[in-house]
Amino acid sequence: MTEKKLHRTGQEKPDRIILQINIIIFMGSNMHILVISDIHSNYTALDAVIKDAGNFDQVWCLGDVVGYGPEPDECIRRLREFAPVCLAGNHDLAVAGSLGLGDFTKEAREMIVWTRARISGSHLNWLKSNPSTALIMEHGITLVHGSPRDPIWEYISAREVAKDNLGFIDTPVCLNGHTHMPVIYRKPWDGLKVLEERLPVNTPIRLTLDRMFINPGSVGQPRDEDPRAAYALIDLEAMSLTHRRVQYDVSATQKLMKAARLPGSLIRRLRFGQ
Repeated sequence: MTEKKLHRTGQEKPDRIILQINIIIFMGSNMHILVISDIHSNYTALDAVIKDAGNFDQVWCLGDVVGYGPEPDECIRRLREFAPVCLAGNHDLAVAGSLGLGDFTKEAREMIVWTRARISGSHLNWLKSNPSTALIMEHGITLVHGSPRDPIWEYISAREVAKDNLGFIDTPVCLNGHTHMPVIYRKPWDGLKVLEERLPVNTPIRLTLDRMFINPGSVGQPRDEDPRAAYALIDLEAMSLTHRRVQYDVSATQKLMKAARLPGSLIRRLRFGQ
């Protein structure tokens, strides 16, 4: 995600989905899924999440593995150990050279150029290979980085935007990233309004009946004034999602960023989750 509020704010109402939707089917219904998003080259945070999550069968990553942080190669290498289902976020696409830099902030552009100069060729190719479209998973769950209507740039950050995007998905549940804010936008099965709810920590949420957009928050750069890494676990047998937070050594990441002379604003914000 970029800090810049782009023109794709949910005001436009395109009459068709421009980007292709891919479908993935998994065998078995007793799988446990680790859901992560917006790692942003923060390996220390990613490692803490993986250790805290315990046993899981699959990783779903909602994009932006790189950008902002000091360890892009380390994050990709660790993530690939799990053969994840991984979407491309806007920072991933920019580093891969598939997206222009005009809509990014100055700091984000600086970090994209910095990452390009340091990432390995094989990891760059991996970023290029990740889908930038929405994925429909078995059990009625859609994965997307931004929104179903605009998978790369649109922020689902308001009830109106969530409501407008309901017409672009065929599944009850959509998991999205990009905003770095853990939240649920819920349309009750017997209601007309979309409700905004804070995503509770350590409280299972049933993924049935209601239509929901769920953002698990950011692993590597939380922005909800909680510096702990954020993620979620899905139990497909119970059809439930549990939001989790875990502390990590923020100072260790900051030291690496200072040593690399990365922008001070990006270093400071990690301490406060902003």
